[in-house]
Amino acid sequence: MKEQCAGVQRHDIEKLLEQGKTVQFSPIGYSMYPLFVPGRDEAVVAPADPSRLKRGDVALYRRDESILVLHRIWKRRDDGFYMVGDNQSQIEGPLRPDQIKGVLVQIIRKGRRFSVKNILYRVLAAVWLAMRPLRPAVSHAVAAGKRFLSGK
Repeated sequence: MKEQCAGVQRHDIEKLLEQGKTVQFSPIGYSMYPLFVPGRDEAVVAPADPSRLKRGDVALYRRDESILVLHRIWKRRDDGFYMVGDNQSQIEGPLRPDQIKGVLVQIIRKGRRFSVKNILYRVLAAVWLAMRPLRPAVSHAVAAGKRFLSGK
């Protein structure tokens, strides 16, 4: 792994990736739940070569004139990349290769590091990606089950 910059400031992430450095940060928001829980999990992102990215990879990209986003590649076509958050069903795209800034290489959960090359991670990610049309129903069922079990 290249030099790692843990806990970097959000405005420095893109600059550090352009310098060839790997960055570690805590994603905010719930668009990648259950992969990332804000305040609990961290992402380790390395510089990306867009020509090597494939379906299922989690890429860090910049929306035009806007924010950096960490989402999964739904598909890749000649016109660009199509992305979706793990907690979303709406697909975003096409994104140009120059918008891609980095690729997820590790997840840090409660201090433990997990590589995205881990076979269990790859299988679970592929299943979750294939379930995209069913995600709202699954999310509602899980929430209802949690309410039932907690007695609320």
